[in-house]
Amino acid sequence: MSASRFLRWSAPVERIAASLWVGGLCVTGYLVVPILFASLDDRQLAGRLAGSIFQLMSYVGLLAGAYLLSGVLIRSGQRRMREWRVWALVAMLALVATGAFVLQPMMQELKASGIIDGSVQAATFGRLHGVSSVLFMATSLLGLWLVGAGVQRR
Repeated sequence: MSASRFLRWSAPVERIAASLWVGGLCVTGYLVVPILFASLDDRQLAGRLAGSIFQLMSYVGLLAGAYLLSGVLIRSGQRRMREWRVWALVAMLALVATGAFVLQPMMQELKASGIIDGSVQAATFGRLHGVSSVLFMATSLLGLWLVGAGVQRR
């Protein structure tokens, strides 16, 4: 496939991938999960459902982000280290991977051991949840910036 043909084909697919990833982040984190906790009386059930949804969105993000990063790297050529889109995508992927493969397993382990209000485990879970929330917010803000500016140069 020629480079020009690849670029013509990849532009709409990249816009769709970025929109699905960032749109999914925003819908999940700022609409669905708050509704779960507001609607369900069982906070543990709401937490389990939210965790499953966030895990699924992590995989969507890793796939979409890897695809987007490869496209930006192909297009940017020699200037790839100066391309802000490369750094935004690398940061987003690192944040998602940290949440999915470091923080979430630690939080799952704490939940499995049983968390009692006021315990050390509860405090640790709260800190991990706070860090996870900050990483999620940073990822969604970077994603909104990327979508707003465009994955590709104009």
